[in-house]
Amino acid sequence: MNRFDYGRKYIQLKGPLKIRIDVRNLIISLIVAAVILVLAVFALSVGTLHLSVNEVFSVLTGETTGIERTVVLEWRLPRVLVAIVCGAALAVSGSIFQSITKNPLGSPDIIGFSTGSYTGVLVVLLVLKINSYTSIALGALIGGFATAILIYFLAFRNGIQGFRLIIVGIAIATILSSVNAMLLLQSKTEAGATAAAWEVGSLNGVDWEHSIPAMILVLILLMFAFALRRPLRELELGEDTAKSHGIHITRTQAILIFNAVALTAASAALIGPVAFVALAAPQIAIRFTKSGGSFVPVAAVGSLLLLAADILAQRMIPGTILPVGVVTLSFGGIYLVWLLFKQARSGS
Repeated sequence: MNRFDYGRKYIQLKGPLKIRIDVRNLIISLIVAAVILVLAVFALSVGTLHLSVNEVFSVLTGETTGIERTVVLEWRLPRVLVAIVCGAALAVSGSIFQSITKNPLGSPDIIGFSTGSYTGVLVVLLVLKINSYTSIALGALIGGFATAILIYFLAFRNGIQGFRLIIVGIAIATILSSVNAMLLLQSKTEAGATAAAWEVGSLNGVDWEHSIPAMILVLILLMFAFALRRPLRELELGEDTAKSHGIHITRTQAILIFNAVALTAASAALIGPVAFVALAAPQIAIRFTKSGGSFVPVAAVGSLLLLAADILAQRMIPGTILPVGVVTLSFGGIYLVWLLFKQARSGS
C-alpha cells in the first residue's frame, strides 16, 4: 500500500512488523547498490593479472580454477568485501554522531575517536613492543573506547550537548596527537614505520583470516545501529519531544555513542583509521535522499566511497598501490574546506 507522509511517498507493508519503506530512500539505495556491484566486479577484474568480466564470474561460480581463482578469491575478494563493510560502518558511525551533535562536523575522525585508536596502536607497538595483528586490533579497540569514555565524561554536563562534544573531542584529539608524535619520535625506525603505515588506513594485505571475524563484528554492530534508528529519530525531534515519547535521553545518547565508537574502532582495528568517509557519506546521502531518516542509503554511500577510493588508490600511480587513506584524505580535505566555507556563509 502506498501512502504519503509530509510530501514523501511510502510503501506500507502489512504484517506483524508493519514495515514502512520510504520510496525515495529505496530507489537511491538500489541505485547506489548497483554502482557498488559494478565497481566490485571491476575491482575483481583489474590488476597485474587482468581478467574479463566473464572470467571473474567463472571464478565466482567455481567453473575456473588455477591462478585466476587464487587472485580473485584469495587476494581481491576480501579487499572488496572489507571496503564495502567498513565503508558502511564508518558512514553509519558518522551519521550517528552528526545526528547527536546536530552538526555536519560531528564525525569520529574530527571528534578524536580515530586518534584515540591510533594512540592505542602506538602503545602496543612502541611501548609494549608487541607486533601481532591481534594485539594491534585490540590496542585500536581499547584506545578508541578509552578516548570515547574520556570525551563523554568531560563533555557531560546535565546531558550531552553537540557543540560541547565536538569542542572537547577536538581538544582531546589535539592532546593525543601530541602524545602520538612524541611516541613516534622516540621509536625505532622499523616499529615507527609500521605505526605510521597503520595511521593512514589501508586495505593492502587484507586476507580472509583476519577480515572474517572483524566483518562479523562490524555487521552485528550495524544491525544494532539499525535497531537504534527509531530512538535516534526521537532525539532529533528535540529532548522534550523525546521525553514525552518515553525516551531516556542520557541513557539513549550513551548507547548510541557506544555503538558509533564501536563501529569506528572495529573498522580501525581491521584497516586503520580511514579519514573523512564518516564525515562525508552521511551528508552526501542526505543530499541524495532529501532526508536523514534512514541508515540504509547512508551505509550504501559509505560503501561506495571507500570502494571507489580503494580502486583509485590502486590505479592512481602506475605500479604503485597507495593506502586508501591517502585518497580519502586528499578528497576529504577538499570536502572539509567546502563544508567549512558553506557553514561560514550560512552563518553570516
